Amino acid sequence: MADADLVSLVEKLPATRLMCVGDVMLDHYVYGSVERISPEAPIPVLRVERETRTLGGAGNVLRNLRALGLAPCFVSVVGNDAAGREVSRLAAGADAGESLGSANPAPDPEVHLLQERGRATTIKTRYVAGTQQLLRADREKVAPISHPVREDLLRVLEHAAAGRRVTVLSDYAKGVLGDGIAAATIAIARAAGHVVVVDPKGTDYSPYRGANILKPNRRELSAATKLGVASEAEATAAARALIDDFELGSVLVSLSQEGMLLVEAGGAVHRLAAEAREVFDVSGAGDTVVAVLGAALGAGASLLDAARLANIAAGIVVGKVGTAVVHRSELEEAIVNRDALAGQKLLPLPLALDHVARWRRNGLKIGFTNGCFDILHPGHVSLLAQARSHCDRLVVGLNSDASVKRLKGPDRPVQTAAARGAVLSSLASVDMVVVFEEDTPRELIAALQPEVLVKGADYRKDEVVGRDLVEARGGRVVLAELVPGYSTTATIARMVR
Repeated sequence: MADADLVSLVEKLPATRLMCVGDVMLDHYVYGSVERISPEAPIPVLRVERETRTLGGAGNVLRNLRALGLAPCFVSVVGNDAAGREVSRLAAGADAGESLGSANPAPDPEVHLLQERGRATTIKTRYVAGTQQLLRADREKVAPISHPVREDLLRVLEHAAAGRRVTVLSDYAKGVLGDGIAAATIAIARAAGHVVVVDPKGTDYSPYRGANILKPNRRELSAATKLGVASEAEATAAARALIDDFELGSVLVSLSQEGMLLVEAGGAVHRLAAEAREVFDVSGAGDTVVAVLGAALGAGASLLDAARLANIAAGIVVGKVGTAVVHRSELEEAIVNRDALAGQKLLPLPLALDHVARWRRNGLKIGFTNGCFDILHPGHVSLLAQARSHCDRLVVGLNSDASVKRLKGPDRPVQTAAARGAVLSSLASVDMVVVFEEDTPRELIAALQPEVLVKGADYRKDEVVGRDLVEARGGRVVLAELVPGYSTTATIARMVR
């Protein structure tokens, strides 16, 4: 399949009817900065700046599926505790915000989180300074689920399997898929005609017998087969051993910086080169891979094309910090122009929020300004250069064509949003351009949460839209000096004359 056809495949992903089963957990991130070593012990002192909580484990597969536009069925077990209630809240909205800014957000997922009294919901707390993870602390009690909950779980799976095409098993060895449940789930899925994708755990892969695709990484492959996997030939032989021993359809091996290796039962072997431009964090990358793989297969892709798409997604997600997701728009952009992805500035809001979050985690100050920028003139260039001098990264909010027409009249804009965005993107002072549909950028400012808000000095500070939002978070408003004699309206009038 050509790259253009892969874009068409991405557009079909939301229609996939998929079921995901596995161990859900709560990922807790504590972000801060390290400026000194503790006098009590030779350890860094993390000055905590912010904390986030999000779905982890199989829950991160759910988040990725939602970011791709799917409304999957999600089945797992949590404890009757505060963490379990937090997981339930997050899962109901699949970490609300994954499809923020989308004109056609996906329908809500079908979530079945069974509660088990006395069970401790797993919490993974990661302490991060900049992009460096300092420590991970796990709170969990690993145990098989009780017999009554097991029976309830299998009944839910029997019912949910109807009408779906793909089942993804996300096994983190916390108990949800243990004690024969993985095998029972595969049997239910295969009986319903599903393609079964498994992200395995442990060294005994017999519970996954009969799955269509198994996705171990290199270390897991070696541990499960007790074979060497240093070379491609060795990894291929180990994958074939798994296929033969457990009647698998194929094995997709993650080879880290070396990409992926797809080995099919029929004998075909495909090597997929790594797509990553930069690597910040590999945690959760496997979740992204199985989510994209399952969604693509459900959309009718061949195994090889599904693996190619998953490989592209893996290259994107490892460039983010923390348990992250890949949006459908990111996949499309990566396919259309892989070499220029890092330089892309005109971005949809979900992707823009990802970039801004990464910049902020790296300690960068975000600035924001906005306008129609219909015909770029020296006054605009000066405003943007001044705005950039007050921040580390400048985001420009660009009025959409409909918004410009409402504000400036039926003959405007002269140039489309795409053309205006392309011109702005060519300026070194501009780091990102985001189009907004409203008459004012207030909603965009609320989403981006810039530290600096810049407008021209023809405004008073109390007239600047979003001033209250920025100042409430400790940010500031800057009024840039104007270059006299330049106006888009006057320029257009002279052109007409």
